[in-house]
Amino acid sequence: MELKGRVVVVTGGTRGVGAGIARAFLAAGAQVVVCARRPPAEPVAAGGREAVFTAVDLRDPGAVAEFFAGVADRHGRLDCLVNNAGGTPYRLLGEGGAERHARVLELNLIAPMTASLAAHPWLRASRGSVLMIGSVSGTRPSPGTAAYGAAKAGLENLARSMAVEWAPEVRVNSLVLGMVRTELAHLHYGDEAGVAAVGATVPLGRLAEPSDVGEAAVFLASDRAGYVSGASLLVHGGGERPAFLDAATVNKEN
Repeated sequence: MELKGRVVVVTGGTRGVGAGIARAFLAAGAQVVVCARRPPAEPVAAGGREAVFTAVDLRDPGAVAEFFAGVADRHGRLDCLVNNAGGTPYRLLGEGGAERHARVLELNLIAPMTASLAAHPWLRASRGSVLMIGSVSGTRPSPGTAAYGAAKAGLENLARSMAVEWAPEVRVNSLVLGMVRTELAHLHYGDEAGVAAVGATVPLGRLAEPSDVGEAAVFLASDRAGYVSGASLLVHGGGERPAFLDAATVNKEN
Protein backbone atom coordinates (compact mmCIF):
# COMPACT_ATOMS: atom_id res chain seq x y z
CA MET A 1 0.00 0.00 0.00
CA GLU A 2 2.27 2.71 -1.35
CA LEU A 3 0.45 5.66 0.23
CA LYS A 4 0.03 4.20 3.71
CA GLY A 5 0.24 6.97 6.29
CA ARG A 6 -0.38 9.74 3.76
CA VAL A 7 -3.33 12.12 4.17
CA VAL A 8 -5.27 13.18 1.08
CA VAL A 9 -8.10 15.69 0.60
CA VAL A 10 -10.41 15.25 -2.39
CA THR A 11 -12.76 18.15 -2.98
CA GLY A 12 -16.11 17.14 -4.42
CA GLY A 13 -15.17 13.60 -3.46
CA THR A 14 -18.64 12.33 -2.59
CA ARG A 15 -19.75 11.09 -6.02
CA GLY A 16 -18.73 10.58 -9.63
CA VAL A 17 -15.11 11.21 -10.54
CA GLY A 18 -14.31 12.53 -7.06
CA ALA A 19 -15.57 9.39 -5.36
CA GLY A 20 -13.57 7.26 -7.81
CA ILE A 21 -10.45 9.22 -6.91
CA ALA A 22 -11.16 8.91 -3.19
CA ARG A 23 -11.66 5.13 -3.46
CA ALA A 24 -8.38 4.74 -5.36
CA PHE A 25 -6.49 6.60 -2.62
CA LEU A 26 -8.18 4.49 0.06
CA ALA A 27 -7.14 1.34 -1.80
CA ALA A 28 -3.56 2.67 -1.90
CA GLY A 29 -3.55 2.98 1.89
CA ALA A 30 -4.06 6.73 2.34
CA GLN A 31 -6.28 8.41 4.89
CA VAL A 32 -8.82 10.27 2.77
CA VAL A 33 -10.92 13.31 3.59
CA VAL A 34 -13.67 14.25 1.13
CA CYS A 35 -15.51 17.54 1.21
CA ALA A 36 -18.59 18.93 -0.49
CA ARG A 37 -21.53 21.11 0.43
CA ARG A 38 -23.72 18.08 1.18
CA PRO A 39 -22.88 14.63 2.59
CA PRO A 40 -22.93 11.57 0.33
CA ALA A 41 -25.92 9.23 0.32
CA GLU A 42 -23.56 6.57 1.69
CA PRO A 43 -19.94 6.69 2.86
CA VAL A 44 -17.22 6.63 0.23
CA ALA A 45 -15.38 3.39 0.93
CA ALA A 46 -12.90 0.89 -0.51
CA GLY A 47 -11.18 -2.18 0.91
CA GLY A 48 -13.11 -1.97 4.16
CA ARG A 49 -11.98 1.60 4.82
CA GLU A 50 -14.02 4.82 4.63
CA ALA A 51 -13.23 8.40 3.72
CA VAL A 52 -13.96 11.08 6.31
CA PHE A 53 -16.57 13.60 5.14
CA THR A 54 -16.62 17.30 6.03
CA ALA A 55 -19.15 19.80 4.71
CA VAL A 56 -17.59 22.97 3.31
CA ASP A 57 -18.44 25.60 0.70
CA LEU A 58 -15.26 25.98 -1.33
CA ARG A 59 -16.35 29.44 -2.46
CA ASP A 60 -16.03 30.73 1.14
CA PRO A 61 -12.33 31.46 1.84
CA GLY A 62 -12.85 31.60 5.59
CA ALA A 63 -14.59 28.23 5.66
CA VAL A 64 -11.89 26.72 3.43
CA ALA A 65 -9.10 27.94 5.71
CA GLU A 66 -10.93 26.54 8.74
CA PHE A 67 -11.44 23.21 6.94
CA PHE A 68 -7.75 22.68 6.16
CA ALA A 69 -6.70 23.72 9.65
CA GLY A 70 -9.12 21.09 10.95
CA VAL A 71 -7.66 18.42 8.66
CA ALA A 72 -4.17 19.22 9.93
CA ASP A 73 -5.31 19.18 13.56
CA ARG A 74 -7.11 15.87 13.19
CA HIS A 75 -4.59 13.98 11.06
CA GLY A 76 -1.36 15.79 11.88
CA ARG A 77 -0.37 16.34 8.26
CA LEU A 78 -1.56 16.81 4.67
CA ASP A 79 0.20 15.14 1.74
CA CYS A 80 -2.02 15.71 -1.28
CA LEU A 81 -4.85 17.99 -2.31
CA VAL A 82 -6.99 16.88 -5.24
CA ASN A 83 -8.96 19.83 -6.62
CA ASN A 84 -11.83 17.89 -8.17
CA ALA A 85 -14.94 19.90 -7.26
CA GLY A 86 -16.51 21.68 -10.22
CA GLY A 87 -19.06 21.38 -12.97
CA THR A 88 -21.44 23.46 -15.04
CA PRO A 89 -24.93 23.49 -16.49
CA TYR A 90 -25.35 23.63 -20.26
CA ARG A 91 -25.90 27.31 -21.07
CA LEU A 92 -25.08 29.16 -24.28
CA LEU A 93 -23.30 32.46 -23.72
CA GLY A 94 -26.27 34.49 -24.89
CA GLU A 95 -28.68 32.70 -22.56
CA GLY A 96 -27.23 33.95 -19.30
CA GLY A 97 -25.80 37.18 -18.02
CA ALA A 98 -22.15 37.61 -17.13
CA GLU A 99 -22.92 37.02 -13.45
CA ARG A 100 -24.14 33.47 -14.12
CA HIS A 101 -21.07 32.61 -16.17
CA ALA A 102 -18.87 34.18 -13.48
CA ARG A 103 -20.26 31.67 -10.95
CA VAL A 104 -18.95 28.85 -13.15
CA LEU A 105 -15.52 30.49 -13.20
CA GLU A 106 -15.67 30.91 -9.42
CA LEU A 107 -16.36 27.23 -8.78
CA ASN A 108 -13.98 25.77 -11.36
CA LEU A 109 -11.03 28.17 -11.13
CA ILE A 110 -11.18 30.45 -8.09
CA ALA A 111 -12.23 27.70 -5.65
CA PRO A 112 -9.26 25.43 -6.55
CA MET A 113 -6.93 28.40 -6.09
CA THR A 114 -8.51 29.18 -2.72
CA ALA A 115 -8.17 25.57 -1.58
CA SER A 116 -4.57 25.30 -2.80
CA LEU A 117 -3.53 28.48 -0.99
CA ALA A 118 -5.20 27.32 2.23
CA ALA A 119 -3.54 23.89 2.01
CA HIS A 120 -0.10 25.15 1.02
CA PRO A 121 1.53 25.46 4.48
CA TRP A 122 0.83 21.81 5.31
CA LEU A 123 1.70 20.54 1.84
CA ARG A 124 5.01 22.39 2.03
CA ALA A 125 5.75 20.82 5.40
CA SER A 126 5.16 17.30 4.04
CA ARG A 127 6.71 18.01 0.61
CA GLY A 128 3.38 16.98 -0.82
CA SER A 129 1.49 17.69 -4.02
CA VAL A 130 -1.54 19.36 -5.58
CA LEU A 131 -3.51 17.70 -8.33
CA MET A 132 -5.89 19.72 -10.50
CA ILE A 133 -8.70 17.87 -12.26
CA GLY A 134 -8.93 19.52 -15.65
CA SER A 135 -10.88 18.76 -18.80
CA VAL A 136 -10.44 18.55 -22.54
CA SER A 137 -13.02 21.35 -22.56
CA GLY A 138 -10.11 23.62 -21.64
CA THR A 139 -8.13 22.63 -24.72
CA ARG A 140 -10.80 22.93 -27.45
CA PRO A 141 -13.96 24.96 -28.19
CA SER A 142 -16.64 24.31 -25.59
CA PRO A 143 -19.97 25.59 -26.96
CA GLY A 144 -22.70 25.57 -24.33
CA THR A 145 -20.11 25.40 -21.55
CA ALA A 146 -17.80 28.22 -22.58
CA ALA A 147 -17.18 29.55 -19.08
CA TYR A 148 -16.35 26.03 -17.89
CA GLY A 149 -13.88 25.54 -20.74
CA ALA A 150 -12.27 28.89 -19.99
CA ALA A 151 -11.99 28.00 -16.30
CA LYS A 152 -10.37 24.64 -17.06
CA ALA A 153 -7.90 26.29 -19.43
CA GLY A 154 -7.02 28.73 -16.67
CA LEU A 155 -6.74 25.92 -14.13
CA GLU A 156 -4.11 24.14 -16.20
CA ASN A 157 -2.08 27.34 -16.53
CA LEU A 158 -2.49 28.02 -12.81
CA ALA A 159 -1.08 24.56 -12.05
CA ARG A 160 1.99 25.21 -14.16
CA SER A 161 2.65 28.52 -12.45
CA MET A 162 2.13 26.98 -9.02
CA ALA A 163 4.57 24.22 -9.94
CA VAL A 164 7.28 26.82 -10.51
CA GLU A 165 6.47 29.08 -7.56
CA TRP A 166 6.08 26.28 -5.01
CA ALA A 167 9.01 24.10 -6.08
CA PRO A 168 10.84 22.23 -4.76
CA GLU A 169 8.64 21.64 -1.71
CA VAL A 170 5.30 21.08 -3.48
CA ARG A 171 4.66 19.34 -6.79
CA VAL A 172 1.65 20.49 -8.84
CA ASN A 173 0.15 18.57 -11.77
CA SER A 174 -3.08 18.28 -13.77
CA LEU A 175 -5.19 15.42 -15.02
CA VAL A 176 -6.95 16.45 -18.23
CA LEU A 177 -10.08 14.33 -18.49
CA GLY A 178 -12.21 13.34 -21.42
CA MET A 179 -15.65 11.79 -21.07
CA VAL A 180 -16.22 9.79 -17.89
CA ARG A 181 -19.03 7.37 -17.14
CA THR A 182 -20.54 8.48 -13.83
CA GLU A 183 -23.96 8.07 -12.24
CA LEU A 184 -25.02 11.20 -14.15
CA ALA A 185 -23.83 10.00 -17.58
CA HIS A 186 -27.39 9.25 -18.70
CA LEU A 187 -28.27 12.94 -18.35
CA HIS A 188 -25.70 13.75 -21.04
CA TYR A 189 -25.76 10.68 -23.27
CA GLY A 190 -29.19 9.06 -22.78
CA ASP A 191 -29.72 5.37 -22.12
CA GLU A 192 -27.15 2.56 -22.20
CA ALA A 193 -27.26 2.48 -25.99
CA GLY A 194 -26.47 6.19 -26.06
CA VAL A 195 -23.58 5.78 -23.62
CA ALA A 196 -22.19 2.93 -25.75
CA ALA A 197 -22.56 4.96 -28.94
CA VAL A 198 -20.70 7.90 -27.44
CA GLY A 199 -18.04 5.56 -26.04
CA ALA A 200 -17.51 4.09 -29.51
CA THR A 201 -16.28 7.51 -30.69
CA VAL A 202 -13.32 7.27 -28.29
CA PRO A 203 -10.26 5.50 -29.73
CA LEU A 204 -10.16 3.07 -26.78
CA GLY A 205 -13.82 2.25 -27.42
CA ARG A 206 -15.40 3.31 -24.14
CA LEU A 207 -15.88 6.15 -21.70
CA ALA A 208 -13.48 6.36 -18.79
CA GLU A 209 -14.57 4.94 -15.46
CA PRO A 210 -14.00 7.00 -12.29
CA SER A 211 -11.53 4.30 -11.23
CA ASP A 212 -9.42 5.03 -14.32
CA VAL A 213 -9.06 8.62 -13.17
CA GLY A 214 -8.38 7.48 -9.61
CA GLU A 215 -5.47 5.25 -10.62
CA ALA A 216 -3.88 8.10 -12.57
CA ALA A 217 -4.32 10.41 -9.57
CA VAL A 218 -2.65 7.92 -7.22
CA PHE A 219 0.31 7.68 -9.58
CA LEU A 220 0.84 11.45 -9.68
CA ALA A 221 0.57 11.66 -5.88
CA SER A 222 3.00 8.79 -5.30
CA ASP A 223 6.77 8.73 -5.04
CA ARG A 224 6.86 7.10 -8.48
CA ALA A 225 6.02 10.55 -9.87
CA GLY A 226 8.55 12.28 -7.65
CA TYR A 227 10.13 14.14 -10.58
CA VAL A 228 6.83 15.01 -12.27
CA SER A 229 5.65 18.57 -11.69
CA GLY A 230 4.00 21.15 -13.92
CA ALA A 231 2.73 18.31 -16.10
CA SER A 232 -0.66 17.67 -17.69
CA LEU A 233 -1.58 14.01 -18.03
CA LEU A 234 -4.27 13.33 -20.65
CA VAL A 235 -6.80 10.76 -19.45
CA HIS A 236 -9.12 10.70 -22.45
CA GLY A 237 -8.77 7.29 -24.06
CA GLY A 238 -6.91 8.65 -27.06
CA GLY A 239 -9.01 11.76 -27.52
CA GLU A 240 -11.51 12.40 -30.27
CA ARG A 241 -11.36 11.07 -33.81
CA PRO A 242 -10.98 14.10 -36.13
CA ALA A 243 -14.26 14.78 -37.91
CA PHE A 244 -12.53 15.33 -41.26
CA LEU A 245 -11.48 11.67 -41.34
CA ASP A 246 -15.10 10.52 -41.29
CA ALA A 247 -16.05 13.17 -43.84
CA ALA A 248 -13.26 12.00 -46.13
CA THR A 249 -14.39 8.37 -45.76
CA VAL A 250 -17.96 9.25 -46.73
CA ASN A 251 -16.71 11.23 -49.71
CA LYS A 252 -14.64 8.26 -50.94
CA GLU A 253 -17.63 5.92 -50.65
CA ASN A 254 -19.73 8.29 -52.75
